[in-house]
Amino acid sequence: MNKNTVLAWATFIMIIVGLLMIGLGAFIYDEVAGWGFAAIGVGFFAVAWVFNALKGRV
Repeated sequence: MNKNTVLAWATFIMIIVGLLMIGLGAFIYDEVAGWGFAAIGVGFFAVAWVFNALKGRV
């Protein structure tokens, strides 16, 4: 695996974890903790976007 493949897998995993975190916040935790889980999920999306932007540049 080269650098771009590693970044692609990292991006994919971060998107999956972000979706899971947003799902936890939306469907499992109905209290204030749900907002925290959703915010962390959005943060995972932001990091995945950065990983995707780095593909081909590193």
